[in-house]
Amino acid sequence: MNLDYIIPNNWSIIEEEFNPDQVKASESLFSIGNGAMGQRANFEERYSGPTFQGSYIAGVYYPDKTRVGWWKNGYPEYFAKVLNAPSWIGIDVFINEEALDLFKCKKVENFKRELNMKEGWLLRSFNATLQNNLEVEVVVKRFLSLDMDELGVISYSVKPLNASANITYQPYIDSGITNEDSNWDDKFWDTLSVSQKDTSAFIQAKTMKTEFYTCTFMESELFYNDKKLNITPDVDKASTHIAFAYSTKVNQGDVLSIHKFGGYTVDRNHDKYELVTAAKAVLDKAKHLGFSALLENQKQAWARIWDMADITIEGDVKAQQGIRFNIFHLNQTYLGTDARLNIGPKGFTGEKYGGSTYWDTEAYCIPFYMATKDQSVARNLLEYRYNHLQKAIENAEKLGFSNGAALYPMVTMNGEECHNEWEITFEEIHRNGAIAFAIYNYHRYTGDYSYIPEKGLEVLIAIARFWHQRATFSTDKNKYVILGVTGPNEYENNVNNNWYTNYIAKWCIKYTVENIERIESEFGIDYTRIMNKAKLSKSEIKDWMEVAEGIYFPYSEKHEVFLQQDGFLDKELITVSELDQSQRPINQKWSWDRILRSPYIKQADTLQGFYFFEDHFSTHELEQHFDFYEPFTVHESSLSPCVHSIQAAKLGRMNQAYTFYLRTSRLDLDDYNHEVHEGLHITSMAGTWMSIVEGFGGMRVKNDKLTFEPKIPEQWDAYSFKVNFRHQIIKVNVCKGHTHFELEGKHDLEIIVNGKTILISPNNLVTV
Repeated sequence: MNLDYIIPNNWSIIEEEFNPDQVKASESLFSIGNGAMGQRANFEERYSGPTFQGSYIAGVYYPDKTRVGWWKNGYPEYFAKVLNAPSWIGIDVFINEEALDLFKCKKVENFKRELNMKEGWLLRSFNATLQNNLEVEVVVKRFLSLDMDELGVISYSVKPLNASANITYQPYIDSGITNEDSNWDDKFWDTLSVSQKDTSAFIQAKTMKTEFYTCTFMESELFYNDKKLNITPDVDKASTHIAFAYSTKVNQGDVLSIHKFGGYTVDRNHDKYELVTAAKAVLDKAKHLGFSALLENQKQAWARIWDMADITIEGDVKAQQGIRFNIFHLNQTYLGTDARLNIGPKGFTGEKYGGSTYWDTEAYCIPFYMATKDQSVARNLLEYRYNHLQKAIENAEKLGFSNGAALYPMVTMNGEECHNEWEITFEEIHRNGAIAFAIYNYHRYTGDYSYIPEKGLEVLIAIARFWHQRATFSTDKNKYVILGVTGPNEYENNVNNNWYTNYIAKWCIKYTVENIERIESEFGIDYTRIMNKAKLSKSEIKDWMEVAEGIYFPYSEKHEVFLQQDGFLDKELITVSELDQSQRPINQKWSWDRILRSPYIKQADTLQGFYFFEDHFSTHELEQHFDFYEPFTVHESSLSPCVHSIQAAKLGRMNQAYTFYLRTSRLDLDDYNHEVHEGLHITSMAGTWMSIVEGFGGMRVKNDKLTFEPKIPEQWDAYSFKVNFRHQIIKVNVCKGHTHFELEGKHDLEIIVNGKTILISPNNLVTV
């Protein structure tokens, strides 16, 4: 299989050969979404070769009973799974009664697939010779509407090339689907009704257990050489399936097209008894507008997104394609229009990780959404966690914590923990710190403090209580220790005193106390309300601070670095460069036992702390820790290269920073980890954005001001990006030797560039 088959292009992802071995990978790479639903790039027509079928509805999931650990106290009862939803894209195509199936065709030529990221559509075209020797040209265009997010649209055209032919289109919807990833092969969907009205069809189904009610719908129109046909279809209706068959003779060289409108209405947005009515309204509007107008609206909607979110790179097509691919998929996954939703690590591109929410959102995604959209989008992501606070408290209670201590879940759909690996679920507790850090990061960037007295302080208090109870006083060390954890490096489990975990625990407590004091002095009504609700006393706060001030940090005098955990120097410290390349990736070649005893680091761990808390350490200290830990890092997490790219840029190591950038931006396009067939790495894509803006652009917020230390890789001629900072848009254009700043806003803004204060005025170019 060719892992580097995507054609470099500034605005499109392009594949120019039909290779059955690449179909699953391409189904991931060419996935489409609109924030409310998404789907892998499965073929509309039949395909009998290896394929991973997947259509997904945001927020609709199933609690799949966990396979391991369920008998242990505190263990999650289920693993939430995003569900492969009833399919609406299917269009069986028969040519002289033979089904079109690329896996069975005698010959497939001129195959091309294009995901146009600028305009938000997926195109596929090819010439095929069927077993009956008929040659046809096929062109298919599909998109999921941003304006009407319950609607998807397909235009499918067939032209007979070597003879006239009888062509039958059979569009269908089907609820008899299964998940690729299922623990017990449960039945996830219960089909309630299959109905039709004229040329519209509807399948109402609900999920088992969670009882999400959905309506999958479709309607089609036929065109002969662009002239609309009125053909009464034959109807094939079954318990979980309904298809319409449209047949007509097509002369050699003429084109028969079908426009199919389909999608989902769900009871998250409508009354469950009105889903068919809501679907009819969507179809009526779609038919009224028609394919061309809907496509034009799609182009305009994406133009508005790109106007703010685009990053341009001159002189490096692969780098340009990589960053746009990342920005495109982030926007396909989450647009910030529904505060009940969040960002799953695979988005709508696969089923791994269950489609659930991880700490990735707070650590990596919030900066992207804060800077490329209105700050209300980032606030929605914070409120998502506030709305789950009671569940986080219940999660902690199951583990023996009390007094309102909260442990936010490692993986969740509704606030309950639903991850089923003990060493992650119960030990990777640093995620609590990322939740708190996101509150701090939001205030630091937006200047909006209102969230903290209104909602955020309640979250911080519950997290501080957790850290206070989770720490143990060691009489041997005369310090507080945190035992039995997994840090961000998941290649070490059940270790003691992971430095990053201990550091963020201390920071969380002190940050919470700072905010309690500020709210007491500035927001008296909120202070009284929160203290009464939380039943928090001054003596309890004093106990917290004793832990924070007395927490233990393992340190090596010999290496002059904080140790990743107590036993790190006990390992056989062989660097990655000395590792036999045939052993990579180690997570696919080694036993877990061997990995856990090795010094190899999956992603930034101690360095994650240096990324979050850069201002707490000198550049010299960063350099020492980077030089010590990076040589042991295998970067087998999608979240690894971006942090290292930012820090390499901070240290002026631009070749290394560029290498890490290329790896994070093309992680999926070039399939570095040999797993793209399972879906894309959506949350790490936000880290790619940070690699440019925070890494090469050097953007930070310090002392309430936006600061930049721009650098440029030698491989690039120039690059530019925009950030929305406190309701004003700053455009940054970095060239070799100088940087331009432009301000779109109403007020002058002081920024710091390379340590010097610069005043930028609206619509006035400033060159530094």
